[in-house]
Amino acid sequence: MTYKSGFVAIVGRPNVGKSTLLNDLIGYKLAITSDTAQTTRNMIRGIAHYDDAQIIFVDTPGIHKPKHKLGDYMNDSAYVALEGVDVILMLINGEESFGKGDEFVLERLKQLGTPIIAVLNKIDKFSKSKMIERLVELEAMGAFSEIIPIAAKTGDNVTELLTVIKQYLPEGPALYPEEQLTDVSRQFVAREYVREKVIYHTKEEVPHSVAVVIDAWEETEESIHIIASVIVERKSQKGILIGKQGGLIKKVRQQAERDMRRMFDKPTTLELWVKVEKDWRNKDRYLHEFGYNTDDFEL
Repeated sequence: MTYKSGFVAIVGRPNVGKSTLLNDLIGYKLAITSDTAQTTRNMIRGIAHYDDAQIIFVDTPGIHKPKHKLGDYMNDSAYVALEGVDVILMLINGEESFGKGDEFVLERLKQLGTPIIAVLNKIDKFSKSKMIERLVELEAMGAFSEIIPIAAKTGDNVTELLTVIKQYLPEGPALYPEEQLTDVSRQFVAREYVREKVIYHTKEEVPHSVAVVIDAWEETEESIHIIASVIVERKSQKGILIGKQGGLIKKVRQQAERDMRRMFDKPTTLELWVKVEKDWRNKDRYLHEFGYNTDDFEL
């Protein structure tokens, strides 16, 4: 049996389902997901192990028109993720027409000369006739090596997508040990789990202004205890996040703990503190401190 290995980037506009697809492809929750655009801020690699292949899927922030330095970082992170990959999955929201944002992303991808698989997502949300119409539209562009319709949220046709991806990978040995599932730290995963719960519970009031910092990580063979700060930009956001009598931040803590216990496979407790750092998304110092290191990129 021929064994293949390689890197596959998942790219597209914000909020088209990239992180949901990553989690579906690798079979566990690594990337956080939400209905809020620009939830993903960092490049994340998830390593999938199969009998005939090892695939390193690279989730990327949605490519968008930035409004602050954090947005610049997110775009740079997405562009860097494309360097040296074997296949690019361009995820497209099938509920919407192929717009200027999609065109901008596609023009950037075409410059790379890497096979591009168009992945038409959310086919569970519209009729079969509409799906055929969208597939014909994408085929007429002549830019894609393959066009695959899927529903990442339900897993529809994801197995077929995986089969197609493997056809474009080079033959070669596994690049990572079989037990390794990602190249991001557990501290990163913990921060993201907390941020996901904040986004879920605060909707449009707080999400884009939130960062999470791990202040302390105490671990034994039996358990993990984490102290973290949740950063917002305004005092009003701090009040919203804490909630009446601390009720909302308690929900965030409890739900994040639950995900961490599942991921880390041991009892995990979490302390959360809410702090205000005005306009942190435009300040290099805070971007570095909060894990958004723009100087890491050489574009």
